[in-house]
Order: sequence, then C-alpha cells, then structure tokens
Amino acid sequence: METFRITISDHDLDDLRRRLDATRWPADGPGKDWERGVPVRYLRELAEHWRTQFDWRAAESELNAVPQFRTEIDDTTIHFLHAKSPEPNARPLLLTHSWPGSVVEFLDAIGPLTDPRRHGGDPADAFHVVVPSLPGHGFSGPCAQPGWGVEKVAAAWAELMSRLGYESYLTAGGDWGSLVSLELGRIDPEHVLGAHVSMVLATPSGDPQELAGLDETDLARLAAFGQFDAVGSGYMKIQSTRPDTVSFGLADSPVGQLAWVVEKFQEWNTSAKVPEDVVSRERLLANASIYWLTATGGSAAQMYYESAAHLGALFTPGVELAPVRVPVAVAAFGEDPAAPIRAFAERDYPTIVRWTEFERGGHFGAMERPADFVDDVRAFARQVAGA
Repeated sequence: METFRITISDHDLDDLRRRLDATRWPADGPGKDWERGVPVRYLRELAEHWRTQFDWRAAESELNAVPQFRTEIDDTTIHFLHAKSPEPNARPLLLTHSWPGSVVEFLDAIGPLTDPRRHGGDPADAFHVVVPSLPGHGFSGPCAQPGWGVEKVAAAWAELMSRLGYESYLTAGGDWGSLVSLELGRIDPEHVLGAHVSMVLATPSGDPQELAGLDETDLARLAAFGQFDAVGSGYMKIQSTRPDTVSFGLADSPVGQLAWVVEKFQEWNTSAKVPEDVVSRERLLANASIYWLTATGGSAAQMYYESAAHLGALFTPGVELAPVRVPVAVAAFGEDPAAPIRAFAERDYPTIVRWTEFERGGHFGAMERPADFVDDVRAFARQVAGA
C-alpha cells in the first residue's frame, strides 16, 4: 500500500476552464423544466459557476485532509480513504459510494463517525472508516481487465479489509454501495458483522395477495419504481450495453459529464426542483470534478456492463441470488424514488433486523442527510454488538 495525495495540475484546471468557455450549447428543447433531462438554462449557469467561482483547490484540500492510499488488487488500482478513530475500541466500517457519486458522498459523515466525542456523540460509537473509490471510478482509475462487477468488487473489498488487518467489520452504502454491501454479506459472513443499506432491489413476485397487502406508501413506491423503469432508466440501459460509446462524450466535454452526473441529484429526490435543493453546489461540483479530472466517466459506466447479470437477477421475479447471511439494516429515505418496499425486502432478505423510515432524504441519503445516516449506522452497530 502506498500513501496517496490528490494533486491535480494547474494545466488540467486551466484546460477545464477553457473547455467550459468554449462549450457549444444546444438550443432549449420544447420540454418543460426537467421532464426531458437537464434544462439548458440551468446547466449554463452551473457550468459558468464551475468555470469562474468553484474552488477545486479547496475541495482537494478537504479530501487530502483525510488519509488516502492506493493498492493493487487483481492488477487493478484501488484508491481509498482510511480515517482512523482516536478511540481505542472503535469498530471498522467500510463505506461504498454510488454512481454517479464518489468518496465525496461521505465527507460530511467521516468526522462524526470516527470521532463522535468531538462531534457531541458517545465515544463508544466510534468507527475506523474505510472509503474506497469503486474500480473504474475517480482515483482508482480505469480498469485494465474486464469482470469488475458487483461480485468482484465485493471480493476486492474483502481482500482490502483483510490487508488492513480488520478481522471483522460493518459495511454500508447506497446505490452500488448497497449492492456491494449485501454481496459482502453473501461472500464474507465470517468477517462482516452486518450490512447497512438504503437501496434494496426487491420486486413483486406476481402473487396478487402480495400486492393486496401493500399500504398507500408502498403502492406509491411501487408506482415510482414503475415510472423509473419506464422513463428514468435510460442511463442504465446505455451504460449496461454501450459504455464505450457514451465514454467519448464524457471524456471530451466537461459540460456533457456535468449533465450526466447532476441530473440524478435532481431526479432521485422527489422534492428537488434543482439538485442544489438537496446537495450543496460545491459538493455537486467537487463530485463532478472528480469524474472529469480523472477522465473516468466512461470507465465508471463499465460497472453497469459488468454487473448486468447481477442486476438482471435482482429485477427478475423468481431468480434468486445466494442468501445474505449477516444482519441487515435498511434506512429507507422517503424522497428516494427507489425507496424500498418493506414486505418485498423482508421476503428476499430474511436477515433484516432493523428498518428505519426517514421522511426526508433521497437516493443519496448519506450525502443529503449525513446526520440521519450517521445516527442510524451507530444504532445498527450497537444492535449488532448486543446481539
């Protein structure tokens, strides 16, 4: 393992500003607001802020304040943050980010998780926090070899935690982080104490009685999932079938990369009129900058291609993966269009021992509502420790 610091060159930052200034903008479409994607007028203003006001050096400094490392696993570079707690009895906690997210998702949670005493919490709730960049994403860089889907990522994370000397650990995340955390509960139950997730892809079985038992909230969630499948899953279909084709635009146009990323922060929170309603502009642009400055928009898309079979199994009633053999906690954020339906989740994951409903917060729960996320992870850790 080698220590790592983010050092983006002035040349790369100047090139970003030059490209933003030279953007060839499309005409406004006939659609209303966000119904056909990111509005031109919104992205123009955000891109201008990125060009003239956003301070990458401040974001870089904040990231570099957390110890970072890189290592090789299966001939692939893995970048990770490793924030150790000052508390002697801290538990290890592995956090996995989403698409289109990055390690930025957890910046506001790392301090309270590692040093609760300093943040008004109980020192007994402290964690040593490990936050890897998914293969192909950010400072992990592109993968030279195929195969880096959910299963291989989970195996790599198990190896990473072993190399760090952690004999047991909790794992948590949303989106890809949920899938990887659950997969770790399948393949490494001897070391995983529990998995804390905010996304559970559990679909109706086809039994009419199952639907008859749903309440109003669950029926609304089922309808939202149907809407996602019908009109909101285009990105998934493209990235799971033609990631190479979309990579050219993402690598050559910072505005194209920005649009591809920020759309989801608006679309995946039902209360958001614009992405800044749920995540600060500086966090949005720090996240987008990582994709652009590492040129990993296309390589990040490859995970959808590599995970197509895994996703297909989760979306197909009657197709079962191996059981998750560790305790599972679900944090259901009520403004997430993909918020899980409890009856379906508990049917497919019988080791669920904790279910928390949050009225506020969308798909990027840890980033949008870090205090709620931290509190729920702490409570789950106490529950698992007391079992």
